[in-house]
Amino acid sequence: MLIVRALGEERAVLIAGPTASGKSSLALSLAREAVQAGREPVILNADSMQVYRELHIISARPSSEDEALMPHMLYGFVSAGEAYNTGRWLDDMAAALNTLSNNVLPIIVGGTGLYFKALTEGFAVMPTVPDEVRAELRAQLETHGAEELHASLARLDPQTAASLKPLDSQRILRALEIYTVAGRSIRDFQADAQSNPMLDASTCRKIIALPDRAALYQRIEERFDGMVEAGGLDEVAALQALNLDRSLPAMKAIGVPQFIDHLSGERSIEDAIDNAKQESRRYAKRQMTWMRNQMDDSWERINTFNI
Repeated sequence: MLIVRALGEERAVLIAGPTASGKSSLALSLAREAVQAGREPVILNADSMQVYRELHIISARPSSEDEALMPHMLYGFVSAGEAYNTGRWLDDMAAALNTLSNNVLPIIVGGTGLYFKALTEGFAVMPTVPDEVRAELRAQLETHGAEELHASLARLDPQTAASLKPLDSQRILRALEIYTVAGRSIRDFQADAQSNPMLDASTCRKIIALPDRAALYQRIEERFDGMVEAGGLDEVAALQALNLDRSLPAMKAIGVPQFIDHLSGERSIEDAIDNAKQESRRYAKRQMTWMRNQMDDSWERINTFNI
């Protein structure tokens, strides 16, 4: 059995891992340990879907009971109508960390590997995109579709376009936004303009929750059934009523497209649930592959289901 070693004098604790891997439970356990050691823990979100106010159930945000046990920050504070991104998360994380006293132990937990990489290795600083530019490009996407925008990007920035799938609307939009405001490829900024890391990784406790895959897949299915029982379909119905652009990140959260299709009469509820579970398993596999390849041996690999 793998046991997580005791906390020391870490500046922060970072807990990454695939969906449904027990990260939030581990964060609460370590927070309790911190209290026993005389430190004041606060749990901060590093999951790109759990930032959205309207996605409490579908994104598997901590319950109100868990939030009452320990302080939580950066959960459910962004409108689903916004295209939240890594740069904004870093700004919000910096603001949150700056409010904490020296005795506070930040426990940063989530499934978005890029957030952790940016936090500890730095991030490409991009130019500010005015709201009117973003709105105009989204209107073009709505009218003409992703493939036509991909063709436009290919004329302006062929190298970036070649690296993107023609239906990857979010990344196509981002590349066009940067080219429109700067007249340069997004690849130039990614290569040349790195911000400094916010945290010194050597001062942090770093954990990747990596359960056995078969057990994880079973947990994914059980958790999604729990989401349905807790009112996940009603949550998506309320989101659908906002009439948001379906290319927005929140509208792509696993479970949202499937339930919208069901509510629109395009899928049975059984098919919607089965497809969402399948997409969750695929997403977990991608997360595990990314974390194994992108996070070095200084990250502890923990089978959280054995603790």
